[in-house]
Amino acid sequence: MHDIPFSDKIKEKIIRAENSGKLGGPFIPFIFGSIIFISLLVLAIYRGENISAAWILVLALSSYFVGYRYYSRFIANRVFKLDSSNPTPAHIFNNGYDFVPTNRYVVFGHHFATISGAGPLVGPVLAAQMGYLPATLWIIFGVILAGAVQDMVILIISVRSRAKSLGEIASEQLGKFAGTLVLLGIYSILTILMAVLALVIVKAMFESPWGVFTIFMTIPIAMIMGVWMWKIKPGDIVFPSLFGFLALVASLIAGRFIALHPELSEFFSLSEKQIAIFLILYGAFASVLPVWLLLAPRDYISTFLKIGTVVILAVGIFLAIPEIKMPAITQFINGDGPVWKGDLVPFLFITIACGAISGFHSLVSSGTTPKLLDKETDARFVGYAGMIMESFVAVMALIAAVTMDPGIYFAINSPQSEIGKTVASAVEKIKTWGFYITAEDIENLARAIEEKTILSRTGGAPSLAIGMALIFSKVFGEHLIAFFYHFIILFEALFILTTIDSGTRIGRFIFQDLAGRLIPKLGDYNSLPSALIATFITVSLWGYFLYAGVVDPYGG
Repeated sequence: MHDIPFSDKIKEKIIRAENSGKLGGPFIPFIFGSIIFISLLVLAIYRGENISAAWILVLALSSYFVGYRYYSRFIANRVFKLDSSNPTPAHIFNNGYDFVPTNRYVVFGHHFATISGAGPLVGPVLAAQMGYLPATLWIIFGVILAGAVQDMVILIISVRSRAKSLGEIASEQLGKFAGTLVLLGIYSILTILMAVLALVIVKAMFESPWGVFTIFMTIPIAMIMGVWMWKIKPGDIVFPSLFGFLALVASLIAGRFIALHPELSEFFSLSEKQIAIFLILYGAFASVLPVWLLLAPRDYISTFLKIGTVVILAVGIFLAIPEIKMPAITQFINGDGPVWKGDLVPFLFITIACGAISGFHSLVSSGTTPKLLDKETDARFVGYAGMIMESFVAVMALIAAVTMDPGIYFAINSPQSEIGKTVASAVEKIKTWGFYITAEDIENLARAIEEKTILSRTGGAPSLAIGMALIFSKVFGEHLIAFFYHFIILFEALFILTTIDSGTRIGRFIFQDLAGRLIPKLGDYNSLPSALIATFITVSLWGYFLYAGVVDPYGG
């Protein structure tokens, strides 16, 4: 009988102590509670002109710690009584294809990468038109009390239901007819969602050789990692993680040089149609290949860039101490905002879904993730902490928006119907809203990021890239603002792509659940022909809407 390695013993003791509540001292709740109270006091009451965005960061990190440390442990230990000895579906149905017991950190990376699409990036940016305070409170406390709880609870329920989908669970509880309606509704919404997200990627990668090359390289890098972790040296994540990180950094650097090379730049400058076809083919392959070969390791490696970027941004905020320039609450809470129309309630909670609570996450928590969970107790780390990390991304996006000059923010995010087509008309209109801006401010910023104009770059993604680039440039130098701007555009595309591959696989599962009610063989996850048929139909549906949106964006 082999002894357990000393390092593994230490890890087991730390995890056991964390789950039992013995890690830390009695003063921890008081200390972090005090930090949360002071941060709230500063953000909600103080009306001076020099409030630092670091206060939002302090409030978020302190609240996340308390939520994960105490509330998630209460749910795990008292409500569900999670037990690591309970066999998970990954072990019960282990087929090396969809059901694969996987290291908790790799599953965390997959889950986080899948749920973190466009929502946590653009939602908070758009919601900033109402001021920084409503969005801050909803993102932080919404995730602790609702969003992270949903992800964790649905994951636990699915694991204890043998990794059944949300629709299958609904069938058991509500009946076959109601369950079928739920599955049809989910599948329809998922199809449209995949097409919309893919269209965002097309717009971001269009004629961007840097982005195309870097994102393409994540595929072979992920496959090498997958073969190593599951075939060459099963269970080892240290070497593949190091390899993946270094290879990803090398791809980012190489992509920048390729963008500057005349011949290579032209080769990797793809049209919108070409990118759409690439995404359709990628989604199909990611759906049918064994989960350990492409999907799980690619999501895991993408997490390096995602978390790494937001962590560096957080460090940059503490170093640069940018001021919050957007008011706590603006006059647009009454529903007359130029960026989007709608009252504070309920539209704030609709605009910021991912980052606080999102129904899409329940599809992931009952889709691919429960089929990978090695231990039942990993559900707390994967489900609750994974959603907290997404909320952290949303906080970073909000800070990027509210630290910009409000005039610049509204110049970027307001449509031409609100501010006109010229810089002069935009300046005059924005001044009527009480925000000072000059034509030189708009023109100088556009020149700095190497864009023709920043007017009416609606949707949230361009303003997020500008806001993050401004913070990075304060730390690393203003001469790098254009570099950081284009890097964040790439970052946004990579963020969304991980939702496409997992979303397609989840769509395949849902279609098989539906088709299996008519033809049982089609519902067999272990049948390759069934998987191919379900994948072809799923990809064809969202691929059709994507291609139609590229070819005819105005619908005729």
